[in-house]
Amino acid sequence: MNESTVASKKIFESTVTTVQNPSNHQRVLKENGTIMAPSSSSSVTPKTTTSKPNVFKRFDVVSDHSDHHYVNNKNGCGCGGRVQKKIMQEWKILEKHLPDSIYVRAYETRIDLLRAVVVGASGTPYHDALFFFDIAFPSDYPTHPPEVHYRSFGLRPNPNLYASGYVCLSLLNTWPGKGKEKWDPSQSTILQVLVSIQGLVLNKEPYFNEPGTGNRFGCEASRAYNEKVFVLTCKTTLYLLSRAPLNFKAFTASFYRQRAGMILRACRAYANGRVVVGHYKDEDAGVAVTKVKRKFVASMVELYPQLFNAFQGTGASLEGLLEHLKVETRYPAPAKPRGKCIVKRAFDRLKTILGLGGSKKKTKEGEENENSNNKNDDGTKGNAGVAADAAAAAD
Repeated sequence: MNESTVASKKIFESTVTTVQNPSNHQRVLKENGTIMAPSSSSSVTPKTTTSKPNVFKRFDVVSDHSDHHYVNNKNGCGCGGRVQKKIMQEWKILEKHLPDSIYVRAYETRIDLLRAVVVGASGTPYHDALFFFDIAFPSDYPTHPPEVHYRSFGLRPNPNLYASGYVCLSLLNTWPGKGKEKWDPSQSTILQVLVSIQGLVLNKEPYFNEPGTGNRFGCEASRAYNEKVFVLTCKTTLYLLSRAPLNFKAFTASFYRQRAGMILRACRAYANGRVVVGHYKDEDAGVAVTKVKRKFVASMVELYPQLFNAFQGTGASLEGLLEHLKVETRYPAPAKPRGKCIVKRAFDRLKTILGLGGSKKKTKEGEENENSNNKNDDGTKGNAGVAADAAAAAD
């Protein structure tokens, strides 16, 4: 252990801070599509925990940081005394006030790095799943916010979490915000960032995280997007079980071993339309109560046996569960209304005779304008593109 590490540990052990954080970790706000930090006006009463052997601590300091996304980031390595002391204060806050569903690891020889895992909340399409984030403190912290990278495996399960790992959050100054919505060097903390990700980003209807999608909660587009999100969450689970981040491998296996049955039963209930995606609570109505998109059912049929086998590898008890998904609900294609078709053909024929028929061909210029409306300047999908994705999920 080098001198810097020894100094860091001494600061960490001796630092006493008065922490101002929200008493309810889920007390977060959202206005006009902007992510806001939790209020820092009320204090938190530290949790009392009983030490138990082999229990995965919510906060701990480890040594191996070799697979960290920012391992080659040298900007924070030379943290001065003031920055180092501030980071140690952040350690103290995390150690005392992390909620039960967020876990963080700091590093002995790289105090500028952290790794966090957030558990998806019940009542959302992210339930019973893990989401990992690599964090780096800049050399002038807290003047500038930390950098946060989502470990995505090339998937984008949320408008705010990109396949590249980019995290869109006003508290990180990666999304426009005003006042307390943005990073405040005098008040903002890593804890607020993590709670905001869990409460605001990984929410029950992430479709509306995208600006311009409105607020018609429970609408068809939002339900279709949740189905897509649940599929991506299941894929993320498979990746994590085969490639868990360092220092979290045993935790990941244990986490999914305990929840394997719940996840598989949820897949079965969702595929059969017995409950809306995100609302499974380990009880089955036994009958279809909602329509399910064929594309979603096909994805569940494909992923279910992969999940089953992966969970078996963790030693999970899967008694009473089939290895393959049985889809019982069928939605036959609706019969075409012949009467309306006859009337329409007659009406179209009359328009042709009278010379009122218009060309149905789309001009090249029209196609270009339509395509441009669905893309941002950088070629990525914009608001209309997100809505189109949700509509495509219905096919």
